[in-house]
Amino acid sequence: MRTRDVITEKLQQAFAPESVRVEDESHRHEGHAGHRPGGETHFRLYIVSEAFRGKGRLERHRMINTALAQELAGGVHALAIHAAAPGES
Repeated sequence: MRTRDVITEKLQQAFAPESVRVEDESHRHEGHAGHRPGGETHFRLYIVSEAFRGKGRLERHRMINTALAQELAGGVHALAIHAAAPGES
């Protein structure tokens, strides 16, 4: 299973999001630290979930990092996070 799909599945299980989109941006980081042939090292995440309501940006990021601890300890070098509660922009 591709890393992007594993990330998406774990986020769906952990946060039951209204929407989630995971983009593999590895191609934009060729020659940079952490890049590997074949990609799947640098991701951008957009997620909207009720689980984030009333939580600050840092707490939201920590929640996501906890859910994806195995991926972040393994092959994922960078994860840009855009997390919101429903109705937030």
